[in-house]
Amino acid sequence: MSPVTKLLWGLSWACCTLTSLSAQTIQAVTEDAPPYTYVEQGKVVGPVTEVVEQSLQRAGFKDYRVSLYPWARAYDLAQKQSHVLIFLIARTPAREAQFHWTGEIMKIEYHLYRWRGRSVEVPQLDAARAYSIGVMRDDVRQQYLQSKGFTKLVVSAQPLDNFRKLVNGQVDLVPLTAGEVPSLCKEAAVDCAQLERVLTLHEASTGLYMAYSRPTPPEVVERTRKAFEQLQTEGTVKRLLTKLP
Repeated sequence: MSPVTKLLWGLSWACCTLTSLSAQTIQAVTEDAPPYTYVEQGKVVGPVTEVVEQSLQRAGFKDYRVSLYPWARAYDLAQKQSHVLIFLIARTPAREAQFHWTGEIMKIEYHLYRWRGRSVEVPQLDAARAYSIGVMRDDVRQQYLQSKGFTKLVVSAQPLDNFRKLVNGQVDLVPLTAGEVPSLCKEAAVDCAQLERVLTLHEASTGLYMAYSRPTPPEVVERTRKAFEQLQTEGTVKRLLTKLP
């Protein structure tokens, strides 16, 4: 085989490989978590959704689908199927080997909240054991509290359902981010002034990522990672996230 033939063959192989990778549908999965991700006019939107979509577009993946599920369902898909990109997912030691970590979108801090006027006193984490705490199924907050030996956890499938349990007095506490509070109050039609932050969960606070399922080809992971890094360097990620309240 002549050097020219080898070159042409190599270019053809590379072209076919990229075409094959681009042709595979990527399923980006997340949960209903305003203001980060939510549905508007039948489409999954939000600043974080924009970050993920622009990363996939920059990576050259034209065939992708963004879907919103209860978190446990999204988490299950990302553990079992190929070409699944899950976001926003906390990177913890227990999850480290379960995913291909593609990019840290933002850092997050969790706080325990109570409803104003209720006799719930939590000067330190151990004191919270005496109270019922609403959590999301398979969410990092549930996993964190379980790892600390908490047993009075009330599990919900959706953030709004979990929040309403606090409003209705079905649980004493819920762990939330400050960014989640305004949207949840609006959806539940309650006054946010009735919500009181009582304790910050420093150990549970972490980075939130987009991550691929383990069966996803390394080439797909790497292309997405490089595209995300380019968007970060250009300042696009920061600009999109400034849309958050």
